[in-house]
Amino acid sequence: MSTTKYIFITGGVMSGIGKGIAAASIGKVLQSKGFSVTAIKIDPYINVDAGTMNPIEHGEVFVTDDGIETDQDIGNYERFLDVDILSDNYMTTGKVYESVIHRERNLEYNGKCVEVVPHIPLEVIRRIKKVGKNTGADFVMIEIGGTIGEYQNVLFLEAARMLKLQKPGDVIFFLVSYLPIPNKIGEMKTKPTQYAARSLNSAGIQPDFILCRSEVLIDEIRREKISMFCNVEKDCVLSAPDVDSIYDVPVNFDNEDLAQKILSKFNMRIRQKDLKEWRALAKKIKNFDKPVRIGIVGKYFNTGDFVLADSYISVIESVRHAAWANNRKPIIKWINSEEYEKNPAKLGELKKLDGVIVPGGFGGRGIEGKIKTVEYLRKNKIPFLGLCYGMQIACIEFARNVCGLNEANTSEINKNTKYPVIDIMPEQKKNLREKNYGATMRLGAYPAKLKSGTIAKSAYKTSEISERHRHRWEVNPEYIKILEDKGLIFSGTSPDGRLMEIAELPKDKHPFFVASQFHPEFKSRPMSPHPLFMEFVKICVKK
Repeated sequence: MSTTKYIFITGGVMSGIGKGIAAASIGKVLQSKGFSVTAIKIDPYINVDAGTMNPIEHGEVFVTDDGIETDQDIGNYERFLDVDILSDNYMTTGKVYESVIHRERNLEYNGKCVEVVPHIPLEVIRRIKKVGKNTGADFVMIEIGGTIGEYQNVLFLEAARMLKLQKPGDVIFFLVSYLPIPNKIGEMKTKPTQYAARSLNSAGIQPDFILCRSEVLIDEIRREKISMFCNVEKDCVLSAPDVDSIYDVPVNFDNEDLAQKILSKFNMRIRQKDLKEWRALAKKIKNFDKPVRIGIVGKYFNTGDFVLADSYISVIESVRHAAWANNRKPIIKWINSEEYEKNPAKLGELKKLDGVIVPGGFGGRGIEGKIKTVEYLRKNKIPFLGLCYGMQIACIEFARNVCGLNEANTSEINKNTKYPVIDIMPEQKKNLREKNYGATMRLGAYPAKLKSGTIAKSAYKTSEISERHRHRWEVNPEYIKILEDKGLIFSGTSPDGRLMEIAELPKDKHPFFVASQFHPEFKSRPMSPHPLFMEFVKICVKK
C-alpha cells in the first residue's frame, strides 16, 4: 500500500497569480493518470474562517457540504477535481491557534510550555496528515496562501519544512512565480523570481518545480537562467502563460508532461488514462460563437478603480458551465444595483440581455435597486434566476407590487417594517442578541422536497434534492399563504414544510422566474452543470 504524497504550492513576487488554479490543475493532471487527489487551502488570516471576510477584499466565500465558510479556491478544487472538499481541508491562522489554545486548556500537552514553534507548525502538520488519512488520497495538494517573504505565512512554511524532514520521500514543493515584461523595457524579467526562490530557501525549502506565470510563454534563455540561479532542474521550470480560459491550464500542464515529472520525483508510475475528456471540454469552449448574454446584478464589484469579479466566481463559472452545455458562448454583463436606485430609467438596458441573475449578498446597500430590477424582469418576462438574497428580493418585490403590501421588506434591513415578508427564524435571534455571528448562519447541505408540475421539478428530474446554504433570514411563514394566493409558487420546501427553498412563477405567467434560498452555484461542475443554471440558460437561449 502506497503512502500519501504531499505537494505544497507556494507563491512568489505578487498575489493573485493563480496558485489556486495551479493547485487544482496539478491535481487534475495527476487525477487523469489514475490517482486519487484532494486539496487543502491554508489562509494566513487571523479570521477563524472566511465567513467574516469582506468579499470585495477577499473574493467569494465558498461553502462546503459540511457547512464551513472557506476561501474561493476550495470551489476551484471542487470544480476541477469533481470531488467534495470538506471542512478539514481548509485552515486559517486563527483556526490553527484556536485549536492549539483549546488543546492547551484541555491539558493535552501534558504540562509542556506551549510555544509558537514548534506547536503551531505541528498542529498544521497534524491537520494535513488527518486529511491524507481520512480521504485515503494518493496525493494531497496544499496551497499556502500569501506570497513568499510575508510574515503572515512563515509558520506554514515552517510546517512544510518540518513535514519534508519527517517524510523526505513523500513531499515536494512548487513555487508559482510571476515574470513581468515591463512595457518600456520589452524584456521578460527573471530577477523577481530569483528573489522569490531565495526567500523560499531562507525558510529552509528548496522548490522542486517553478511555475512561471507570465503574459506569454517563457523562452529557453529564461528557462535556463531560472534553472541555474534557482537550483531547479531545467525540465522542472515550467511555463504557465495567460490563457483565455482557466480550463486550458490542466491541458497546458499535461502538454509539459507535468504528471510524469511529478511521479518521477516520487518514484511512481502512471496507472492509466489521459486527460481526454478535459481536453475535449477545453477545445469545445473555444469553438462557440453564438452568444448568450447574462446580466449579474450585484454590489460587490468595485475595489478602487477596478472590478473584482471574484466576488461572484462560482456564479460566473456556473453560467459558463451551463452556457457551454447549451452550445453557447457566455457573455456576462456586470450591473451595479446602486445605479438603478440613482437612475431607474437605466432599467431599460435589461431588455438587451437574454437573462439576469440576482445573486446572494447581505445588507441594505443597493437593495432597492435589486427590487426594481426584479420588478422589471417580472413585468417584461425576462428570464430571472435569484440566488439566496435574490430569492428574498423576489418575495419582497412580489409582496409589494402584486400582493399590495407596499411597505414589505426584510427585517434584516428594516426591523420595524410593517410587513416582514423575510424575517429571521427564532433560533437565530439568540445568536444576534449575543453577537454570536461567526459560523452561526444556516450553513452547508440541507435536503429539500420539490413539487410536481413545477419548473424546479422539471429541471432536477427528481423529487428530493440536497443543496448548500449560507443565510440567516427566511421567508416568513406568516406570509406564505398571502404570496401563494396571488400566484407565487413555493416549488421547493424543507422536508417538514417549514422553510421555503425555491420560489417560482408558473410557466404561463413567465418563461423563467425562479429563485432559490440556497446557493446552487456551489455545486456546479464543468462536466455536470447545475440543473437550475442549465434550465435557466436553456430558456435564455430560446429567448
